[in-house]
Amino acid sequence: MSQPPPIQAPGGFAPVVAFGIEDEDGNCSVVSGIRPLPTRLAPADVPAAFAGTTSISTIVGPFEPALNAVVYCTLSGDFEGSVQVARSTDGGETLHPLTVAGSTWGNFFGPACEPVWQESEEGASLWLDCTINSGSLEYRVSQ
Repeated sequence: MSQPPPIQAPGGFAPVVAFGIEDEDGNCSVVSGIRPLPTRLAPADVPAAFAGTTSISTIVGPFEPALNAVVYCTLSGDFEGSVQVARSTDGGETLHPLTVAGSTWGNFFGPACEPVWQESEEGASLWLDCTINSGSLEYRVSQ
C-alpha cells in the first residue's frame, strides 16, 4: 500500500477532510482504495407490464417506459405473422419502427423474449404493430 504524500504547509499543519463509512464492527472507517464508498444503482420506478392476447392484426399500446431502464418484449403463442415494436412521441398519432444504425430493430416473426429499447426522452411511448396471419399471439412489454 502506498503512503499518502506528507502534508506540508507554511504553518506546519493543514486541515484534512475524509469521508467515513460504518465498517462491519459498527465503527467509522475512512473511505479508501481498500474500503471504497459503497454505491449501487437505484432501481427505476417502472410502470406495470403491458400484456394481452390477440388473434387479429392490430396495434396495441401505449407502454410508457421509465427513463433509462431496459424494456423487454416477450412474445409467445402459435401465431404466424410479425410484430414490430414502434415508438411514438405524440401519443400514438405517429408510430416510428425501431431502428439501430438504419437497420430494422424489434421486428419479430415468432416467439421471443428480448431487450428491445432503453428510453431517454420523457413522454415517449412504445407500441406493438401486430400482423397476425393465423393463430394467437400473447404479448408482454415490461421493464
